[in-house]
Amino acid sequence: MLFVAMGKVRAGTTRERVGRRTQWDYPPGLKVIGEYWVQSPDPNVITICEADSVAPIIAATSDWDDVMSWTVLPAISAQEGLEMAKQMA
Repeated sequence: MLFVAMGKVRAGTTRERVGRRTQWDYPPGLKVIGEYWVQSPDPNVITICEADSVAPIIAATSDWDDVMSWTVLPAISAQEGLEMAKQMA
């Protein structure tokens, strides 16, 4: 299943967070499609990922919950949405 995780900074400096990110990797079971650092107050980080369950997403976000707050949403691609719409018509 596809997920979109949006993180908002709540503690630490950019230098501290970037230093920590260089030493951290996503947990097993989480396939990252893309990680984007955006210049906005909310969100600051957007990650698109795939996982068979929510467990690796919980593991990933809990690793950062001391400095980031997270919103995680299930998603589908536009192509998948169009295919579903065709079947509903």
